Amino acid sequence: MALRVVKAMIEVAGMAYLGQAIVTIFAGAMRQQNIVYRIFRVVTDPVSRLTRFVMPRFMPDRHIPWIAFGLLVWVWFFVILGIAYVRRAGI
Repeated sequence: MALRVVKAMIEVAGMAYLGQAIVTIFAGAMRQQNIVYRIFRVVTDPVSRLTRFVMPRFMPDRHIPWIAFGLLVWVWFFVILGIAYVRRAGI
């Protein structure tokens, strides 16, 4: 049950990153004033901060959202494997 909650949280954060990318494409430099972009930032900022903490200092800040999204994909994959294992084991 807890793995499903984690999976849902990862999916929400991942979709928020995709939404940020789409708003960036359409709004460009004015994205910081866009209310939808700021809502997405509320969801993705904790993940970005955690990624910044884990990554080495020489990593540029502009790469952090991309790295965070990639890490979310990997964690999502392993959570799905965990759910499958729990379901197969009958735990």
